[in-house]
Parts: sequence; C-alpha cells; structure tokens
Amino acid sequence: MSAQGIVVPPGQRAAATYGPGWSNVVKLQCDETHGSTMVFEANVPVGTKSTLHLHHDSDEVAYVLSGEVTFLIGDDITVGGPGTCAFMPRGVRHAWKSTGAEAGRVLFFYTPASAGGLIEEQQRTGSGFSSMTDDERSEMLRRYGWELLGPSPL
Repeated sequence: MSAQGIVVPPGQRAAATYGPGWSNVVKLQCDETHGSTMVFEANVPVGTKSTLHLHHDSDEVAYVLSGEVTFLIGDDITVGGPGTCAFMPRGVRHAWKSTGAEAGRVLFFYTPASAGGLIEEQQRTGSGFSSMTDDERSEMLRRYGWELLGPSPL
C-alpha cells in the first residue's frame, strides 16, 4: 500500500471522556499512518495526571497547547506552559500532571505508533483501566508495549 497524506479537520473525530472535563481526541490513528505515528489531543483539567509508566517500543512526545503541565521524565521534573515540547524516550519512566490555574490542552505523539494503540482501543471500547480485571489490564499493556510502574509521584 502506498503512503497517503491525511488531513483531520477540527471536530471530525469523536472525543472519549475519561472524567469530568478530561477528554481525548485521536487525531491520527495507528493504521492511518501505517504504524508510523499516532497523535491525540488531550483536554485535561487541573490536577489530572497520568500513571507512572514507560513504553517499551515507542517514543512519546507531548506538546503543550494551553495551560501548564508538569513532566517527570526519568528523575527530572520540568514545568511547561504553552509551546513546551517534552520528549519521553522508550524505556524511560515518565508521568505528567496538569498543574496550571486552568485546564491544559496537550498533543501527544507516539512513534512508532504501537503504544498509541492502547489509547485507541480504550476509546473504541470505552474500557478504562479501572473497569478491567488485572488479567485484562496486563494483556492490554503487553499488547501495546506499556509498563505501569505505579501511581504518579507528581
């Protein structure tokens, strides 16, 4: 199959809701880029945070569009506002938290796209980690190369 360009206009993709005010919109799906890149936009209320985790097979990039986000990458903590770009290499533990006075908007990129498959599957099925059995969660994490290391220290 040959490569094609993709343009996703605003509002074309449905948002998945993860809590009050917290939503993700997948902008580029894994299969659309032939596994090259997966991109989603997260709208995260103040105090929203990820788990402490790492990806075995994908690098992750976060670009802050608005608000303020604190990143833990390895042992380093950095606070960034709009325009901040954070690179989280595969195999390195990381977490993030929306820490500003207003909700944050962040673009997340996975390359290769494999780790983004977890976000896509959760959005497609409506299944979050809290609604899964330990075995279901472990299988999903394994399938997409994620490793949960515990709650966020942020």
